[in-house]
Amino acid sequence: MRFTATTVDGKTFDAAALAGKPAVLWFWAAWCPRCRGDAAEIRDLQQQYAGKAGVVGVAGLGSGAAAMKDFVADYRLDGFPQLADDAGKVWQRFEVPSQHYYVILDSSGKVAHSGPLTVAQLKQKVDGLL
Repeated sequence: MRFTATTVDGKTFDAAALAGKPAVLWFWAAWCPRCRGDAAEIRDLQQQYAGKAGVVGVAGLGSGAAAMKDFVADYRLDGFPQLADDAGKVWQRFEVPSQHYYVILDSSGKVAHSGPLTVAQLKQKVDGLL
């Protein structure tokens, strides 16, 4: 899996950092009520899988830079990469049609799942890759 993007805090993110472990790409929008509802659980999931699987937030769909930063601060999501993708390049790369969508990659970078999930379903799928 190869792509680069800019994080909400302006840093460069290289997907090569995810190599060798399963990874979850969580596609969210700052204005999305369901994304807000799951944010704390995704943060907890990331902490649970630290060192075993990568978790990356991918914000977009017209969220805007200020709203993205507020979302990350409000839900304390700064402990893992949050990509600012209002242009939709990462969304298009993984053919993501809407927010609150997950792309799960296996340790070789192949897509193991793509679509909406509950947090419990997400955890089950990641556990199956570990």
